Amino acid sequence: MPVNALSLIEKIRTLPPERLTEVEDFVDFLRQREQELGLTRAAAASASAFAEVWNNPEDDVYDAL
Repeated sequence: MPVNALSLIEKIRTLPPERLTEVEDFVDFLRQREQELGLTRAAAASASAFAEVWNNPEDDVYDAL
């Protein structure tokens, strides 16, 4: 069953104040993880676009480093 944002907000409102910090920390963690996944996906998607630039005889010397 999909999570409804309003239902989630209501659940959060029922938590004691000391738990709200934990919820906020976890939400921040999830948001950061999503950002990192987005960056990883973007980097993977751009790798093929840069393949011609990266793979050339002039730069073969750097492959040995």
